[in-house]
Amino acid sequence: MGKSIPVNGTAKCFGLVQTFDTKPKLRLLEHLQSQGIKEGNDICFISDGERALRQLRISLSPQAQHMLDWFHITMRITVLGQCIKGGGQLDKDMAIEMQSAVELTKWNVWHGKVDKALNRYMDFEILLYDFYNDRYYLKFDQMEKVIYDFKDYIEGNKESLRNYGEYWRQGKIISSAFVESLVNQLISKRFAKKQQMQWTPKGAHLLLQMSEKTINGDFSADNRKWNTTI
Repeated sequence: MGKSIPVNGTAKCFGLVQTFDTKPKLRLLEHLQSQGIKEGNDICFISDGERALRQLRISLSPQAQHMLDWFHITMRITVLGQCIKGGGQLDKDMAIEMQSAVELTKWNVWHGKVDKALNRYMDFEILLYDFYNDRYYLKFDQMEKVIYDFKDYIEGNKESLRNYGEYWRQGKIISSAFVESLVNQLISKRFAKKQQMQWTPKGAHLLLQMSEKTINGDFSADNRKWNTTI
């Protein structure tokens, strides 16, 4: 699920179940064309770095840019901070040093200094194992996993990182946080756990298509077209 925002025009949402839709590239292409986007236009995809989305972007428009979403970067940094806070109950001084290293890593990523961020991250790893050698921490394995997952996330999406600070000062979009509310709009209560409802890939896909057309204001026009055709 996502939202496409042309420079001039109305933003529209889209959604599909990729394991069911046999032509996701064509569906997304037609969606963009309906907003006046043509081949050769500059397109920038902002996502959480999920592999399938990146592959879809490349197959759709190889020259299109991709930017790793700042919202998801900060979410992972927040989890890091929570792990450090837990360990800080055993060694406050070490936790302060580790938190400082994390903040410095975040600062470097924010300013597009990825290599420096990864170099500073090595300092953080050293502090991590100093902490482990000095104090027994029951949740050390969990903290270690969070740390290495974050490192792999940054390294794996290195080419999609930007100077977020500069983009932000220019008024450009750097986060897909607004799409999170779109998810609730598209699926509403239909997929809520408390509803105890089971959905097949086909059923979920068709529901997304109906919700998408309703939110975008296309349902009435399509309905009239279908009735005319019938």
